[in-house]
Amino acid sequence: MLQTTIGDLLEEKARLQPNKEAVVYADRGLRWSYEELNQKCRQAAKGFMKLGIEKGEHIAIWASNTPEWIVSQFSTGKMGAVLVTVNTNYRTAELEYLLRQSDSTTIILMEEFRGASYIDMLYEICPELKDSKPGKLHSTKLPKLKNVIVMGDKKYPGTFNWEEIMEFGDGVEDERLDARLRSLSSDEVINMQYTSGTTGFPKGVMLTHSNIVNNAFNVAGCMRLTNEDRLCIPVPFFHCFGCVMGTLACVTVGAAMVPVQEFNPEQVLKIVQDEKCTALHGVPTMFIGELNLPSFGDYDLSSLRTGIMAGSNCPIEVMKDVMNKMGAEEITIAYGQTESSPVITQTRTHDPIELKVETVGRALPHVEVKIVEPGTDQEVPNGTQGELCTRGYHVMKGYYKNEEATQAAIDDEKWLHTGDLAVMDEHGYCRITGRLKDMIIRGGENIYPREIEEFLYSHPKILDVQVIGIPDETFGEEVMAWVILKEGQSATGDEIREYCKGKISRHKIPRYIEFTDSYPMTASGKIQKFRLKEQAQKAIVPGS
Repeated sequence: MLQTTIGDLLEEKARLQPNKEAVVYADRGLRWSYEELNQKCRQAAKGFMKLGIEKGEHIAIWASNTPEWIVSQFSTGKMGAVLVTVNTNYRTAELEYLLRQSDSTTIILMEEFRGASYIDMLYEICPELKDSKPGKLHSTKLPKLKNVIVMGDKKYPGTFNWEEIMEFGDGVEDERLDARLRSLSSDEVINMQYTSGTTGFPKGVMLTHSNIVNNAFNVAGCMRLTNEDRLCIPVPFFHCFGCVMGTLACVTVGAAMVPVQEFNPEQVLKIVQDEKCTALHGVPTMFIGELNLPSFGDYDLSSLRTGIMAGSNCPIEVMKDVMNKMGAEEITIAYGQTESSPVITQTRTHDPIELKVETVGRALPHVEVKIVEPGTDQEVPNGTQGELCTRGYHVMKGYYKNEEATQAAIDDEKWLHTGDLAVMDEHGYCRITGRLKDMIIRGGENIYPREIEEFLYSHPKILDVQVIGIPDETFGEEVMAWVILKEGQSATGDEIREYCKGKISRHKIPRYIEFTDSYPMTASGKIQKFRLKEQAQKAIVPGS
């Protein structure tokens, strides 16, 4: 077990291998050694301190896989601010909720993403920003938010830009940063990620240095990653997949990280070829997209050896192609959740292909896993389905400002109840067989029906709504809403989808909308969502 902070971890790697490549963005000619990355992170950390940001304060970051994201991750790890990661798909309602619930005093954001202006959305939530001095925001909706930092060198009213933060670092002595770094403890919270719940709004998962550094180190070990490896990271940094299993895993062993700013299958293959990447991460839909490119055969992927596929089940033909056609014979499968930092189980590099498609592997080192009768702590025999529970260094500190939800997730014996149904074999390998909760997994993105239902209740014509996931060949699952309209009202599916645009993430907007007068119920009045799923098969025309 590593007893270190994120900041110290990078300092150590910069001492041990100062000239080894740490970060490569080939498309922009950016190559930083470990020494250069460490110095940039120190400079940004001092810049944050110059703004007056204290240890334990919350800094939100809303951006795709940019170099500034990596610097923010490790610089906050040095000066002790908690990095709050924001989904790049978020829109105004989701962003406002996260910033308010997290008590973020600072937000770092990119100007725009896929045609959506982040800065305009922030101005919409905080109209006071345009007339504020940088660092002096007084927002009615977000009273804690003071600093807005825009990536790049462009200036916007009321904001700092990234270049200014780096310049501010000159105003703080190295000794002050070193003192701050020494004051940090590995069991303090340093990262917060929002995960939705089936019973309401997203919850802030508090993760410590120890949680994510050790998880990253053990994940790297399961891949047999070393400082000779080069990992291509096309999965988003705002997920644990990107910032723990990706960037942090690289730093734990001194490997080179080769990020892709926004996923594009052609670009991924080009980067793997040109940078001779030995490892590649992705959800199954990403690997499918890469394998199905007409130009796939044009790329030399002979350097590939390992990586991680996670997010949803992998079809055996896809796994065969990743191992044989891509050459990643040592690819691994990982399973977990944000609350477990995130990986609980992982296959090992030399496991047979059957284990890589039929199971999600076995427990990581220093991690306990058991399968219990749902609703109890009674362990079931091997081969019997039950709820997967886990205990160890990787279990979150808790949900931010939500003790009730924390106690519901973690029992008195420190076991985290995942809500996932699983079967374990005699060798400890687990198969995920279903979910206690109604979570939808669309293309590797976790979607929680309750969150969409809560939003759709705000539509003036909707009386009631139930959201379910239905099978989809491309994404694994798609979102469907069953809607009861208020008396005398009429609406179309397109009208309701239009209402969602710009307010909730695109992938959460229901693809299918059906109108009904009632829902199937139990005798006690509980809605039977499984019956709605059965009805969906009849209601949806294939290919619609």
